[in-house]
Amino acid sequence: MIELSDLRLTYRSGAGPVEVLRGIDLRIGAAETVSLVGPSGSGKTSMLMVIAGLEQATSGQVCVAGSDLNRMSEDELATFRRDSVGIVFQDFHLIPTMTALENVAVPLEFAGRDDAFVRAARVLEQVGLGHRLEHYPRQLSGGEQQRVALARAFAPEPRLLLADEPTGNLDQETGARVVEQLFALQQAHDTTLLLITHDAQLARRCSRIVRIGDGVIIDDVLPFAEVEEAEAGTGMPR
Repeated sequence: MIELSDLRLTYRSGAGPVEVLRGIDLRIGAAETVSLVGPSGSGKTSMLMVIAGLEQATSGQVCVAGSDLNRMSEDELATFRRDSVGIVFQDFHLIPTMTALENVAVPLEFAGRDDAFVRAARVLEQVGLGHRLEHYPRQLSGGEQQRVALARAFAPEPRLLLADEPTGNLDQETGARVVEQLFALQQAHDTTLLLITHDAQLARRCSRIVRIGDGVIIDDVLPFAEVEEAEAGTGMPR
């Protein structure tokens, strides 16, 4: 599903080049769940943006869902994201002038699906918001807005879901409910999941934990005991 080989990303600045990713090698199989952990500024979000085709790698191989992203035009990348990738952000990114139903239907309409609104209503029902279809984002709680964002990401049935701190703006109880729905949807659709989190409990829910620091992968496939040790030290930020 995801193959990164010697992935490098360098930004140019007035002070000189800034190496954000410095030779990432990573393989993630279909339907795997992988958490990406590490301190702020370590390159986690940049890696997600490269995998989503929203950022172009400086060098290295980036293959996602059978597509070589380095060889694709902007139009081809947009089609790739539409057909294969769902993205959930910490800040929801809902369209404020659209209802929950309309927000979820948008990517389905872009994909040309005739059943866009029927499908959107069905997925909103799955995340417990069947009674909130006509409500606008401002009329929803933070947890409800994130569930709408989950429904929007899963509605097109993407092969890959990328989540960047999906519970970062939620309280513990609300975040726990959103996590349960995230993994229920992932299992129902056999979706590959790659998520960034600072929450050790959420990281443990995944089948693999990949720790990144200073633009390189430090650890992969951590057993439970090592995760606890990392939390106690400096390996996994809280």
